[in-house]
Amino acid sequence: MKQTNHTFILPVSVILSLFILSEVNYPLLKPQSALALFAMLGLIIVFFKYPLHSRYSNSRIFQIVDYILVGCVIVCFGYVVVQTEPMFKRFWLNGVFLGERASAEHILDFYIGGFGLLLILEATRRSIGLTLPILAIVFLLYAFFGQYLPSWLFPHRGYSIQRIISQTFLHGGVFGVALRVMFTYVFLFVLFGTFLERTGATGYILNLARRIFGTSTGSAAKVAVIGSGMMGSLSGSAVANTATTGTFTIPLMRSMGFKPEIAGGIEAAASSGGALVPPIMGAAAYMMLEIVEPSVTYLEIIRAALLPAILYYTALLLIVHFYSKRTISSSENITNTITETEENNTSKDLPSEKLPLMQGMVFLAAFLTLIVFLLFGATPFRAVSWSLLVVLVVSVFHTKTRVGIPRITKAMEKAGHSGVSLIAAASCVGIILGVVTLTGVGSKLPRVLLPLAETNLILALFLLMISTIILGMGLPSSVCYLLMAILVGPVLLDLGVVPLAAHFFIFYFGMMSMVTPPVALAAYTAAAIADSGIMQTAFAAFRFALVGFALPYAFVMRPELLWLSSEGGNPELWVVLINLFLILIGTILLAAGIAGYAFKIVSIWERCLMFLAAVILFFAPTEINLIWIHGLTLLASVLIFYYNWCKGEIGHEKYT
Repeated sequence: MKQTNHTFILPVSVILSLFILSEVNYPLLKPQSALALFAMLGLIIVFFKYPLHSRYSNSRIFQIVDYILVGCVIVCFGYVVVQTEPMFKRFWLNGVFLGERASAEHILDFYIGGFGLLLILEATRRSIGLTLPILAIVFLLYAFFGQYLPSWLFPHRGYSIQRIISQTFLHGGVFGVALRVMFTYVFLFVLFGTFLERTGATGYILNLARRIFGTSTGSAAKVAVIGSGMMGSLSGSAVANTATTGTFTIPLMRSMGFKPEIAGGIEAAASSGGALVPPIMGAAAYMMLEIVEPSVTYLEIIRAALLPAILYYTALLLIVHFYSKRTISSSENITNTITETEENNTSKDLPSEKLPLMQGMVFLAAFLTLIVFLLFGATPFRAVSWSLLVVLVVSVFHTKTRVGIPRITKAMEKAGHSGVSLIAAASCVGIILGVVTLTGVGSKLPRVLLPLAETNLILALFLLMISTIILGMGLPSSVCYLLMAILVGPVLLDLGVVPLAAHFFIFYFGMMSMVTPPVALAAYTAAAIADSGIMQTAFAAFRFALVGFALPYAFVMRPELLWLSSEGGNPELWVVLINLFLILIGTILLAAGIAGYAFKIVSIWERCLMFLAAVILFFAPTEINLIWIHGLTLLASVLIFYYNWCKGEIGHEKYT
């Protein structure tokens, strides 16, 4: 019976892939209907793929339960489609479609919605574990018992079970931004990657990397960092950036010995910083033109973004380099890893020694057309759809790259296996977002917390960071920036922060919410491509992006990094260079401390000293009478690295 379950996954995956390709590019359904069908197909695969418990995977009784749950999924999500689509108008309850029944729902709506929430929680538990479902349950309890909470836990008037179900399932919530991002972008890019793998193009990437980067430690991860920064500056979306470049870089990193969750974490961290890279930045950069007072030009925004972006990607490259030194023993082992990966690849026709011309042509056609379509203004989903078509056309010219019907169906099946846990997770995140919208906790948080820090800038910045990250759970970074800039931007100005620096602080943490567990959409996307655990990937992304959490504090405390003086004017060049030098040294210390490597694996006390020195360089004022603090810190930093260099054993022990 277990085999029977898996037999159903292939046709459902094919239907899911074809549905997304058609509906995203040529929509025929209402948005909520499309998302309901998307979630329904994804959850069907989840209940077929993941047993109630691993020990019961062969139990006939529990597999019958799986079939019953699949039937319930079809009923609950099919109900949303029937009650939304005009073609089913004669079945609408009271003659009114679901979207217009807000505050006047039928009792059947609530039964369907409540059971739908339970199905989502169970599907998420099966596919990614308990963390996210427990968090969603906490939010649901918060919505119901809010009136009984103390003042410091953001009480509200409380909501009935019917109102909670309405907000989280029937009208938004589950069918909100998180699921829409997965539907519009992520699954298409997962499908794109599986098709490339079937043509052998990923084998070409592996061989090319061995030829060009085989002697450089962690070369694949470094390529991922730079490539994601370049691509992100075009797309402005952390999720789309992860899906685009991760298709190429994550398999490459895995082939070079990186664990799946580490490869996904590096890609997610690199992609999240892409919208910070000038000249083409995220939508929030354009919003600054309308919000920042006194007004600024786009050229000033680009100039302000330049040094922080360089520092962020420099830090990420350093962390990747130190991490690779600690985990990868030698370039010889890298080559061996690639060879073993190729030998174990399901496509046995991938050569391991020479670079096949046609597979290279498929790879170049895919990569170049994707970039060209994006440059010419195509949306990411339209660009990847056209690039997928180009891949299919180019691949027919050689037997080794040709993708026939069997390979197409296998590619769709693999996309289904890789993407369904993400669909369940996005649906569960929608429950959380529905509660946030219902209770208004996202806007209450900064209003309650920031007055606590009215006279303490560092505390105010820390509380603002927490508020922005919470509000950014699942929200597009531009929306997160807009809300926080309006709600708390004036508070920072009252604390004496340079206006543009205050807005960049909010902008950065809106982006960092994409890699902050437990809701980290960029990491979720990378996990789907890497076929790794979602939470493990999210925490890995958080670790690699840690420097990104320190930099915003640096350019608030040192606005010269944004080419601004503390009075808001233009600073002297030598002042900019001094501050850049101090932060660069602090970045190196922070990167070495995070990776735990500096010429050799460093001890806990050495890492603590590195973190302490980095904090001083990031936060200590640069007044003349305090210059001795920086001097001693720099001297201590040199001594730490010199000590490790002297005792450096060029062995590469495993990272713990």
